[in-house]
Amino acid sequence: MTTKSENTTRERATDAQTEPDTAGSDARRFDGRTIIVTGAGSGIGRATARRVIDEGGRVIAVDVVPAGIDALASTVTDGSVIAVTADITSADGVASIVDAAGPDIDGLANVAGIMDGMTPLHETDDALWRRVLSVNVDGTFALSRAVLPSMLARGRGSIVNIASEAALRGNAAGTAYTASKHAVVGITKSSAFLYGPSGIRTNAVAPGPTATAIEGSMASQFGAERLGPFFAMIPPIVDAETIAASITWLLSDDSLNVNGVVLASDGGWSVQ
Repeated sequence: MTTKSENTTRERATDAQTEPDTAGSDARRFDGRTIIVTGAGSGIGRATARRVIDEGGRVIAVDVVPAGIDALASTVTDGSVIAVTADITSADGVASIVDAAGPDIDGLANVAGIMDGMTPLHETDDALWRRVLSVNVDGTFALSRAVLPSMLARGRGSIVNIASEAALRGNAAGTAYTASKHAVVGITKSSAFLYGPSGIRTNAVAPGPTATAIEGSMASQFGAERLGPFFAMIPPIVDAETIAASITWLLSDDSLNVNGVVLASDGGWSVQ
């Protein structure tokens, strides 16, 4: 006679035998996937691209300056890096990026960005405003728009935008940069809502102090005097690889149930 408990035990044993065993497997998070990474010539962008490559992905490495992405491409021999020198604020630049990626685009990391010298509103001229908004907002908008048809056709995709601590507060940067990163959060949340049901996730990472090539100097005495005291509370600076870990987590299926989040990867700065 077989008891109910014995049947349950046998069912569990059968389930355990049919459950795929991934322990010790060679499966990597980005095997067979194409990921576009902007700002890939240095800093967070390069660290993100490197991590995707190391985990089996094909990277479309984008930068406005060719040296860094060409050097990255020279480190591989299997064609897993395609270097694209392009301006993400131009229509031709965006088109060349999408053409290089091909029809199957699995992910986009909008990393490229510029700072504003901590310049306050009354000292921000039109040229600075337009330059910062063009790269940080227009570039993110244009490239995201360009990859969405591919993702919609396939019913899947992951977009990760780079926000900033300045997207979470008003005392982390100048006016143009702060406004631009708040706009990035708006794009992220709107896209997450609109395209989530289509299998496309859109999230953002808000990095804290990070050792990168982006210029973070104080160009304004007024800005330095007002913001300086708050910078005394900044957590220790981390390397670009630390932020890349957050970005690649959101790009990967490890975060499959995460959509519309602004992940503060800032060492706790945002809770101060």
